[in-house]
Amino acid sequence: MLKRDFNIHVDDQDLLDEAFTQASYVNEHRDQNLKFYERLEFLGDAVLQLIVSEYIFTRYPKLPQGRLTRLRAAMVNEQSFSTFARECHFNKYIRLGKGEEKAGARDRDSLLCDIFESFVGALYLDQGKKVVEGFVQQVIFPKLDEGMFAEFFDHKTELQELAQEDGPVDIDYELVDEYGPENDRLFKVNVAIDHKVLGIGVGHSKKDAEQKAAQQALKHFDKREDNLV
Repeated sequence: MLKRDFNIHVDDQDLLDEAFTQASYVNEHRDQNLKFYERLEFLGDAVLQLIVSEYIFTRYPKLPQGRLTRLRAAMVNEQSFSTFARECHFNKYIRLGKGEEKAGARDRDSLLCDIFESFVGALYLDQGKKVVEGFVQQVIFPKLDEGMFAEFFDHKTELQELAQEDGPVDIDYELVDEYGPENDRLFKVNVAIDHKVLGIGVGHSKKDAEQKAAQQALKHFDKREDNLV
């Protein structure tokens, strides 16, 4: 699975097994002298904190410390890690005791978060930081471009600053469509700079749609990553 999906090879299979083993499984197999994931989880959490911090610090050079901290907190938490673990299908490989299995622990967010961290800890020990960075580049960082953490960015302000670097321009947001049931309404917005449409956004509010339109328009600016606010 790791080789096929992420081009990762792990040398120490026992270490990988430990990363996916819960204490309940160890308690039911005492004769096998097994280890469970908690120590690896501790290490993996620290490794992920460092790698994510380095990445967003470099990628967003104009983002102040407070917003960097909030962004990292959104990326490095139970909700995010459990989502990543499911997308990696890690839930299929967890070794659980019978009671925990019956209780539905395999789909528990807290456990999936722990397993994600423990896997990273095992990968770090087995293959080093560079390989972990490659894994995180595939699994976590694309979510920034997909808008998973969009609430931490003001794309409209960013677009305005970039567009007006060389002088005043007209930036207009136009609601071009509104559709869907009343309890799940969608809004479609265009953003035009000097009457040229550069971005289209769809959201559950006009504000959200405008942010998404601005985010798309930013792709037209070569200096985007150097000028993030």
